Amino acid sequence: MCGIIGAVSSSNVLPILLDGLRRLEYRGYDSSGLAIINKPGKFLRLRAPGKLIELERTVSANGDIDGLTGIAHTRWATHGPPTEQNAHPHISGDRIALVCNGIVENHEELRIWLADEGIEFQSETDTEVIVNLIRLHMDKGSDFMSAVRTSIQSLKGAFALGIVNADEPGRIIGARRGSPLIVGIGEDGIYLASDISAMIAQTRKFTVLENGDIVDINQGDMKITNLDGQVQHRNAQISDLTPQSMEIGDYRHYMEKEIFEQGQAVSDTLEGRITASRVLEACFGTEADRIFNKTENIRILACGTSYHAGLVAKYWLENVGIPCQVEIASEFTSRRHPTPNNCLVITLSQSGETIDTLTALDYAKRCGYAHSLAICNVPDSSLVRNSELVFMTHAGPEIGVASTKAFLTQLVALRLLSIIMARKSPSSNLDEADSVRELRELPAIVESTLNLDSAIQKIARQFADKQHALFLARGIHFPIALEGALKLKEISYVHAEAYAAGELKHGPLALVDRDMPVVSVAPNDTQLDKLKGNIEEVRARGGKLIVFADSETRLSSRENLQVINVASVESSIAPIIFTIPLQLLAYHVALIKGTDIDKPRNLAKSVTVE
Repeated sequence: MCGIIGAVSSSNVLPILLDGLRRLEYRGYDSSGLAIINKPGKFLRLRAPGKLIELERTVSANGDIDGLTGIAHTRWATHGPPTEQNAHPHISGDRIALVCNGIVENHEELRIWLADEGIEFQSETDTEVIVNLIRLHMDKGSDFMSAVRTSIQSLKGAFALGIVNADEPGRIIGARRGSPLIVGIGEDGIYLASDISAMIAQTRKFTVLENGDIVDINQGDMKITNLDGQVQHRNAQISDLTPQSMEIGDYRHYMEKEIFEQGQAVSDTLEGRITASRVLEACFGTEADRIFNKTENIRILACGTSYHAGLVAKYWLENVGIPCQVEIASEFTSRRHPTPNNCLVITLSQSGETIDTLTALDYAKRCGYAHSLAICNVPDSSLVRNSELVFMTHAGPEIGVASTKAFLTQLVALRLLSIIMARKSPSSNLDEADSVRELRELPAIVESTLNLDSAIQKIARQFADKQHALFLARGIHFPIALEGALKLKEISYVHAEAYAAGELKHGPLALVDRDMPVVSVAPNDTQLDKLKGNIEEVRARGGKLIVFADSETRLSSRENLQVINVASVESSIAPIIFTIPLQLLAYHVALIKGTDIDKPRNLAKSVTVE
């Protein structure tokens, strides 16, 4: 979950590396560092624990720094605490410098072997074994590239590497196994990074490396080969991203910006996918009609927020007669699976590089699942490239660690899918024209729901001294309660748990007292009367409730019950709408708590290690 960037340029690479690290900091912010070949045979390495600003201070304290070749890294700690000693880049013998995003699973045995060879380690990281391996092979006579290839053959795990040799300015070697790695091709240089966003100020032209690729960037040219040295041809592409699309603008935080972009994100995701009365099946791929026609079962694999989107989809799909199971991707691989007939595996991921989801997809294929569909926000990500069918959500760049607009657009994608599957299910009576009309109205309803911001800001003050909260909902809104609780704990560090409201009497009711805020969503659906009963159970025990209620429910505020009316909407799209006030609540509580909202402690945006 770290971020790496490298540059070989005709101009000073220092500002390029620092700008890239700023754009990659969402991937990890425990420490950061850079290494520049500032003269032949010499590295200048600077590292600092903490957020990137600490490295920037270190750079400023070192005066003028100039070089045309360099690598840099922002770290999410896995092996060893976030100290300067453990920060990347790691250097061996003052000769080889290396940055890594990933994990070396056999680092302990390699460390013992290297120590027996006389290598002294300077850190507690797994990454340092790689740079020492490369240097050892070079000391024994291998050239730079041969040493890299031989070293990679010794490694187990998933990683992306950027490597420089102080004796060869103008050259960077990159290698990919599992973790993402992209080459940017600019007029003034060639760049290597975990994410196209890191290079967007330099170029929009890029090439995605495949698993097993090794790229040799050398004096303004590049060559991609596999581990055996065979040349690999990878197409260059042009990114839709612009530097402006990734700026924060007038917002206080990226999360706030992304919450308020959701109306446009939903509109963009629907554009070209629906007519006045019909969902266009081809938006899921050219083979979608054939695959959907024979799909009898669906299994959804996802993590975190995306898992919650999958849980909502289970209600939609089973309501139209399609059996659906939803699994946490990291758990899916832990057991054997009976493979249902004609089962479509759906994977959900904002980045398309979530390692647990990628691993689960690979395992599903090996188990014999018939077909795969990826719902993703990043074109040319690993998940997209490894799936038969693809639906791209058009959420745009999402920088804040806590996902907001990516979640909403995943729900939109899954709603479109459920409408298509209803068309093919003999037991469904869903009116497609009505369902499409509801979706066409959705962006405007999202925009109007955002007008609750000021009211929610006032309610958030009640959480100033709170350390715990409960979220309650029923039916299809239980996953929305789970998502609301996740958002609150992610960015405000309030311990929040969500329960199906019917489970209150089976244990959670014991937690209710005057100091435990209870948040609920109350759509105007068939579960409303039962939910009202649960609300009264909480009130009777002194609990203080905050209820976001459909305006047609006629719920009203009274002692220990605050009701915030949400626009009345059809039950099919209600989960999408009721998500928004919970996002806003989490955001404003975090503001009051004074946390780092875009970069909450211990978390990273893209989880690329198991």
